[in-house]
Amino acid sequence: MNIKLMMLGLVAAGLVACAQESDTTVLQQDVSLDTEIQKLSYAMGMDVGRSLKELDAGIDADAFTLAVRDALAGQTMRLDDASAVKMKQDFFRKKQEERMAKRAAEAEENKVKGEAFLADNAKKAGVKVTASGLQYEVITMGDGEKPKADSKVKVHYRGTTIDGVEFDSSYSRGQPISFPLNGVIKGWSEGVALMPVGSKFRFFIPSELAYGERGAGAKIGPNSTLIFEVELLAIEK
Repeated sequence: MNIKLMMLGLVAAGLVACAQESDTTVLQQDVSLDTEIQKLSYAMGMDVGRSLKELDAGIDADAFTLAVRDALAGQTMRLDDASAVKMKQDFFRKKQEERMAKRAAEAEENKVKGEAFLADNAKKAGVKVTASGLQYEVITMGDGEKPKADSKVKVHYRGTTIDGVEFDSSYSRGQPISFPLNGVIKGWSEGVALMPVGSKFRFFIPSELAYGERGAGAKIGPNSTLIFEVELLAIEK
């Protein structure tokens, strides 16, 4: 963010050169982009504007531009530095608190939904439950060797949330993956070890056997229960 704000200086320099009337002049939307510096200034402004929009701070574009113009012109700033620093610190602290509260609420909601889903799912015909709480059902039972805890396996898989949102799939990529069985989430390590080569199982993995409170990426929230369809293609020697 700091780098992008520094780049704003170049943008504002071009703007100040184009508008000398007064320090409250509002930039016109029909500024031409004929020269290379105008185009470069606009390109950098795009980065800055998008970054500020992501902050969701309700930034006032006119006040923001005014501050940049004042600074570039060497004028006395209309806020003292101490006040400006405090305002920014208060803002980012509030945003952090809001994010943490939102994530905590999401984690609790996911936990409750996951527990309810697993309780109902365990009653379905064909679903088996291990001592750890992992649930699975056999789609196809192979007749090959079962992997050991330290085996390297080759699989095809598809992962979804309990709401049916797909977050990953080797089928979609058109290429299976290989990995050591002791290097993945606990639900996978335990579940795939139950599969003879040639099998296809569906796993219902409680959050504590998956990614827990931290979640993973944009699609796997904290305390998410996950569903995987896994096809064990081979044990790699």
